[in-house]
Amino acid sequence: MQRRRDGWIARAAVMAVGLALTSVAPAAPSVLATTGMVADLVDRIGGECIETEALMGPGIDPHLYRAAASDVQAFQSASLIAYNGLGLEGQLDSVLRRFGERRPTLAVAEAAAAAGPVDLIQTDGDSAPDPHVWMDAALWSQAITPTVEALRQVVPDCTAGLRERASALREQLGALDAWMRASIASIPAGQRVLLTAHDAFGYYGRAYDIEVRGIQGISTTAEASVADIQANARLIAERGLPALFVESTINPRTVDAVVAAARERGAEVVIGDTLYGDALGESGTLADSLPGLLIHNTAAITRELGGERAPLPAALSDWRAPLRARHGGE
Repeated sequence: MQRRRDGWIARAAVMAVGLALTSVAPAAPSVLATTGMVADLVDRIGGECIETEALMGPGIDPHLYRAAASDVQAFQSASLIAYNGLGLEGQLDSVLRRFGERRPTLAVAEAAAAAGPVDLIQTDGDSAPDPHVWMDAALWSQAITPTVEALRQVVPDCTAGLRERASALREQLGALDAWMRASIASIPAGQRVLLTAHDAFGYYGRAYDIEVRGIQGISTTAEASVADIQANARLIAERGLPALFVESTINPRTVDAVVAAARERGAEVVIGDTLYGDALGESGTLADSLPGLLIHNTAAITRELGGERAPLPAALSDWRAPLRARHGGE
């Protein structure tokens, strides 16, 4: 009797182990993205077929980021490495290039430019073009097809889903591009000047017809001089600009200095709502996705400079409630 009982227990244990093994689904391939903007693009297209991880979280400046030993281990275990490129990742750029020689990688901004027809902005005195491609929704959408192709190499069985989600994202970015254009156009022409802490909004200005000035240069490693501060203070006074802006990853001290210098010239100017330039916002905020980042920035810029934002189109309905919560009625 005891022998039969022991045999039944052994068989039950084997069955339980077998059921446990069959019930555990294989892990989805991992994609390691450098910035939140790149991770958002990859995740929206990859969906449940992949596991996406962002190396740099909210508030992290990619220009200044230094790779840690744990980052190298994460790169080695990723099925695909996705990064912006064009020098945005600073000192990490050489590491990414080396991994690209032996692992699947995608330089998203460079792929977007290669897909055309919108071109990169060439910057004076810099060896690489302006890397802040995500600020132009139409240009960023050019990265969708290259991203689908890179993910197909990792999850070929998910091709139909990748293309379906890519089509939805393309529609959203198209609607977003038109909404941003209409909102910025409502700002009085004389006040349509976007003055920010560093020059991350070149593509934004070109796409949405607003003059852009940065107190610092393209990279946050540049330092603003006294002459830069005085020149921007003079611009505020001469143009009657009501606001200037600081980004979430930037120390506000140079913006504070410009405000003080402008007020010495008799100009009434304020620091507007924080903009998101090189990083997404915290999880649960309007700016925690790339579309949300652009919606938040455009709503803030339009309001602070005296315009009136357009109603969000149906394709962007997911962001209506967060927009109302952050920026008031629609």
